[in-house]
Amino acid sequence: MKAVIFKEFAGSLFLEDIKDPVVPIDGVVIKVEANGICRSDWHGWQGHDSDVRLPHVPGHELAGVIVEVGKDVKRWRVGDRVTVPFACGCGTCPQCLSGNQQICDHYFQPGFTAWGSFAEYVALPYADVNLVHLPDGMDFTEAACLGCRFITSYRAVVHQGRVRGGEWVAVHGCGGVGLSAIMIASAFGANVIAVDIDRRKLDFARSIGAAQVINAREVNNVVEAVLDFTQGGAHLSLDALGSTETCRNSILNLRKRGRHVQVGLMVADDSAPQIPMAPVIAKELEIYGSHGMQAHEYPSMLSMIASGKLNPSLLIGKTVSLEESMAELQGMGEFQSIGVSVITDFA
Repeated sequence: MKAVIFKEFAGSLFLEDIKDPVVPIDGVVIKVEANGICRSDWHGWQGHDSDVRLPHVPGHELAGVIVEVGKDVKRWRVGDRVTVPFACGCGTCPQCLSGNQQICDHYFQPGFTAWGSFAEYVALPYADVNLVHLPDGMDFTEAACLGCRFITSYRAVVHQGRVRGGEWVAVHGCGGVGLSAIMIASAFGANVIAVDIDRRKLDFARSIGAAQVINAREVNNVVEAVLDFTQGGAHLSLDALGSTETCRNSILNLRKRGRHVQVGLMVADDSAPQIPMAPVIAKELEIYGSHGMQAHEYPSMLSMIASGKLNPSLLIGKTVSLEESMAELQGMGEFQSIGVSVITDFA
């Protein structure tokens, strides 16, 4: 099969013919029909993820058709149209048994713990626990757009953030995660403030539901700007980028008893930010992390998509070929793209 592969961190990317994957006894092989290009893939290529071993095939935002099924799989058949969360559970550890497969003690992550879906085919274990059936009306490109970014944002806003209609929600960073969070929070009736340094992304954020936008390059103090817009601070705030500055701003722009959700990955120089604990204590703020979403939590989100309340296809910026994906991945560090790029041509 054809696949994108790298053999050293931050080194060259190659499009090569490699061996087809072997079906796991408890898993499946999927013919990849569409695959999102995510900044997490860029982090893996840069060597920021300790799970990645060289040589490596990236890719985790996939949708496709099952072409082979392991002998222990009970729920799935050849020909089923599926997607999968990027954080997969084993199904038997204490976390999985509590329903929290996204933080499994023996987790599997395509494109990180094993070769991923920048390829014609990908093997996935733990199929009965993690695969998600695609609704008949959803095409593969839209399905690939769901995750990790859209599903991660959905859980961060709805489950961890406990968003409610009428609340002020600040979203720091308008990449794929941030734009997804803006759409989702707005669909739940919240008033969303989008924060970024790129006017194009802010214009797009407004088009998908942001009530206000703040260009961090054009204001003296982002926190004060949010406090002013909201007349006291956001009820819920998300750092959708993952930097020391955006994390700090997200915490400090909360009103009393507000909720901060850290959803952007904190890596490299930003891996250990200083948390302003004095206002956390004085204002009784809540701080949450959010990491993916379990397969069994998909139905409510898919129902909102089917009803038209959510439209993740609006986030698709461009579609590319497997060969073109290499340049797209290399460019993720520049933060220039708007929306989500999806691989749809694997020939």
